[in-house]
Amino acid sequence: MKKVLTKIGFGVVMGAMLLGCTEGFEDLNTDPLALDIGALEDSQVLQGQAFAQAQYVSVNGLHWRFQISQNLFSDIWCQYYATTASGFDSDRYVQVGRWADLAWGSFYGQAAPQIKLVEDLSEANGNDVGNAMAKILRVHAYHRITDYWGPVPYSAFGNGELSVPYDSQESMYADFFTTLDDAVAKLQANSGGSSYGGSDRMYGGDAAKWLKFANSLRLRLALRIKYVDPAKAQSEAEKAVSAGVIDDNADNAFVETDDTNRNPLETITDWGEFRMSATMESILEGYGDPRMPEYFSPALDGDSDGDGSDYEGLQNGQTKVSLETSKNAGHSDLATKFIDVAKGGTNPPIEIMNAAEMFFLRAEGALEGWAMGGTAQSLYEDGIRASMTQKTAADGAGIDAYIASTSVPVEFEAGAGPVTDIPVAFGADPETQLEQIITQKWIAIYPNGWEAWAELRRTGYPKQYARIESENPDVGVTEVMRRMVYVQSEFDTNGEAIQAALSLSEMTGGDKNNTKVWWDKR
Repeated sequence: MKKVLTKIGFGVVMGAMLLGCTEGFEDLNTDPLALDIGALEDSQVLQGQAFAQAQYVSVNGLHWRFQISQNLFSDIWCQYYATTASGFDSDRYVQVGRWADLAWGSFYGQAAPQIKLVEDLSEANGNDVGNAMAKILRVHAYHRITDYWGPVPYSAFGNGELSVPYDSQESMYADFFTTLDDAVAKLQANSGGSSYGGSDRMYGGDAAKWLKFANSLRLRLALRIKYVDPAKAQSEAEKAVSAGVIDDNADNAFVETDDTNRNPLETITDWGEFRMSATMESILEGYGDPRMPEYFSPALDGDSDGDGSDYEGLQNGQTKVSLETSKNAGHSDLATKFIDVAKGGTNPPIEIMNAAEMFFLRAEGALEGWAMGGTAQSLYEDGIRASMTQKTAADGAGIDAYIASTSVPVEFEAGAGPVTDIPVAFGADPETQLEQIITQKWIAIYPNGWEAWAELRRTGYPKQYARIESENPDVGVTEVMRRMVYVQSEFDTNGEAIQAALSLSEMTGGDKNNTKVWWDKR
């Protein structure tokens, strides 16, 4: 036991050491856990606290970590928002190196060590339910990281060596499915069991709910690989649906917040650096979508474009010169619930996965002829119902009217044209149906830009307005950022491993923002 724990502790320290020095954020070079290993070994309560913190940091809960990991990258690239700060270049397709370095460090210096610690301790102590939960959390956390970068350190993380090799994304996804198999088996063998109780920020330690979440995560990952390995995708998707995925909002996955561990949007909205995108306005306004006021607020300047609506979106890729004049008052901020509690916000939990996403994933699988427990149309419509029920107060008749609507997106300003021409009512041809499914999923999973950007790359949907300007020679204004390039701290401290990663067949395009990750084959 002591030998195992010593190796864990050394792995945690090594995870922090890999980051190198980053000016202004000294905590990245210290042990983020600061916990007594002996005490953890003997106390499931302390292990539960470590697990709770692993849940929070693995979704970048702290405000500045969230901003440099998600809000300034995937949230902008999936066009949930547009940047209004002139010095923020990521909306012009620049991967700002310091932000990316901190995003990488936030994961490998904070989340990865804590996940490994809890997973190893739970296994060493025979806590099967807790170990299954930690394994599922590991899969969720690492799939986000590999979807950003492609090959990353995974299987050898915490190896105690100065160099940590990178795993191919293909091998990581294979291990994700195997790891979920292991976790599911443990949870099924402990039906009715629990672990970590109230320390579990998602499900209060309920093994049955974690089992459903594991199956749902399998379904998400199965569709992710649809275009690169369709046979495996179908097999894993059908396994997930057969075993039981989230199909009720009561089982949605959230990381609960509190006075100390807050929803990061509650803080960063105060900084006034982003607003609703033009793509969002075109789609939600055209559909007369009741989720609009649940997501955004009317612009302070009111209806500036004369279309009869006070909700105003901003086209992405604004030039530095144009942003020297503030765009904030003329465009929609987030809805009240997301803002500072002192200004009326509610500090909502951080949403990880919802029933609507599962219905839309199943609808896409049904388009392929897979056994998804319904037709593509019925599952698509169930996804809309689940989202509307979760996010709005719309009644059944109102939801049915929305589902049957032939309204289409509108132009966000005169002369711009609508971003697309698809209605909500389910179409007749498969490509239109796919666009509808992904577009509605994009709306339903808001504000999870991390997942929305992955789905945009995988499917090409929802359609976007062209950016006004790109400062990236590899990605034009009508194109999509395909991945994050590797960070400088890794070249400085783990260069041999990076060079090996760049020689993988997945990386033949080189370390560029237009190189597609392994599953991006459409």
